[in-house]
Amino acid sequence: MNQYRSSNKPKSAKKPASSLQKQYLLKEYAEQTLGSGNLRLAVHLPDGEDLNEWLAVNTVDFFNQINMLYGTITEFCTPQDCPVMSAGSKYEYHWKDEGQFKKPARVSAPVYVDHLMSWVQSQLDNEAIFPSKIGVEFPSNFKSVINAIFRRLFRVYAHIYVIHFSVVVSLGEEAHLNTSFKHFILFVKEFQLIENKELAPLADLIDSLLAQAKN
Repeated sequence: MNQYRSSNKPKSAKKPASSLQKQYLLKEYAEQTLGSGNLRLAVHLPDGEDLNEWLAVNTVDFFNQINMLYGTITEFCTPQDCPVMSAGSKYEYHWKDEGQFKKPARVSAPVYVDHLMSWVQSQLDNEAIFPSKIGVEFPSNFKSVINAIFRRLFRVYAHIYVIHFSVVVSLGEEAHLNTSFKHFILFVKEFQLIENKELAPLADLIDSLLAQAKN
């Protein structure tokens, strides 16, 4: 099993102790800096650490966060309520992958998110992309894979904010959502993971969050 596997999947094999320790220490550092309340500090690459390792650990963390956040509103995000994956009338997302959907397909939001989460999990489980063995290097295209993952994960945030924010408020989850998204955007900006045009559906919110982070 890959060391970057999402926590919502069962563990099936032991990993090298040193590999586990490395992942644990990076995650512990991230949690400590998040606990300080300084999200800008929390996204910085720790001194002496490998950039790809830092990107990998945080990718898993955001993947799990978004999985949980979307899970809180799934009963309100149905094929009937959300027949297409969108972030308002201007922004519609069609699913494409290397399997069943070789051409962009218009699918409902829950189907899109299900495919998206399965696709991300498949990337995390791929030893050629997220190596778990000591001494095995990350692939040369690792940053482009990370960019693609973050670009797609952003679309889930965008859908939740634009389509389901009233539900999030009614559930009392808005503070959790806002903190998670602020952390996500600061990380995206720190490592230039998503082009600005892709962030357009939430541009005003992003500008507001970034302004808050400067204070």
